[in-house]
Amino acid sequence: MNTTISTSPSNDSTWEGGNRPFRASYGKLMMWFFIVSDALTFSGFLAAYGFSRFKYIDYWPIADEVFTHVPFLHGQELPMIYVAFMTFILIMSSVTMVLAVDAGHEMKKNKVIWYMFFTILGGAIFVGSQAWEWATFIKGDYGAVQTKGGNILQFGEYKNVNGERVFKRVPVEDFTIAAASERIQHESKKGIWFSSESSLPEFSVGDIYKGLNSNPDILVRTQTINSGGEKTVLSREESLIQLKKNGKRYVKGANLEVNEYGVPLFADFFFFITGFHGFHVFSGVVINIIIFFNVIIGTYERRKDYEMVEKVGLYWHFVDLVWVFVFTFFYLV
Repeated sequence: MNTTISTSPSNDSTWEGGNRPFRASYGKLMMWFFIVSDALTFSGFLAAYGFSRFKYIDYWPIADEVFTHVPFLHGQELPMIYVAFMTFILIMSSVTMVLAVDAGHEMKKNKVIWYMFFTILGGAIFVGSQAWEWATFIKGDYGAVQTKGGNILQFGEYKNVNGERVFKRVPVEDFTIAAASERIQHESKKGIWFSSESSLPEFSVGDIYKGLNSNPDILVRTQTINSGGEKTVLSREESLIQLKKNGKRYVKGANLEVNEYGVPLFADFFFFITGFHGFHVFSGVVINIIIFFNVIIGTYERRKDYEMVEKVGLYWHFVDLVWVFVFTFFYLV
């Protein structure tokens, strides 16, 4: 029996072209390429954050003391509650997106519409919550004094909470004695043409020192973390000496220059990474809205294919997954 072995490639060879790898369309493959490249970008940002935190491990702000706010509950400290709510909303929007994709596979238009609506609603709530969190972080809570070396001095007093002696921060304006002396801001019209100056702080260091000296219960807390994992609280004498000797200016809130909660680099990374992720979520909401209206007018029903819903679903799941890592790095670790 003669057996003939052909050396020519068969018509259905993968290398002949015309095949769809993993049975995925061109658009879906391109979405995967984008997701992989974007994942590498986020990985680089989070790696840089990790290295920077390790460098300032003894001075890094404690998340439970920074993210304590909840809308409409002013004055109450509820660490991580609202951030956990935001995370839950975003994860649930990913669930509704899965259901929308599944309904698309079954060609159930009305279900796709409703599930995409809930996905868009969840994304909008998350973006709005993140904007509120940014505004609260920028505005600040208690205020602090930045030293000549760039460190942060916070103020508070010990109180009994459930039988334990706990250090509670006190707003600077609650004990500061404003001086009657006039402070003049540098302006070019006053002859200092070569120098510019940002707006003057609400209080001078002298004002804060007078207030601290007049309130014996108020102590200074530095940004250095002690062996117990808490910020170091100075004695009464050390508090007065540290403020008078090293105090430079009053700061409140956080921005790209100062941060009342501790190392300014923390605020830089927070604004950059959460802002970059927030931009992704906002973009996803916009894209979902476009696909949502296409579903309503029957575009994909006429095509007999809801693959566009699946492709935008891939992007949405990626955004949700990235937030899990951002949440872990910034809020939990």
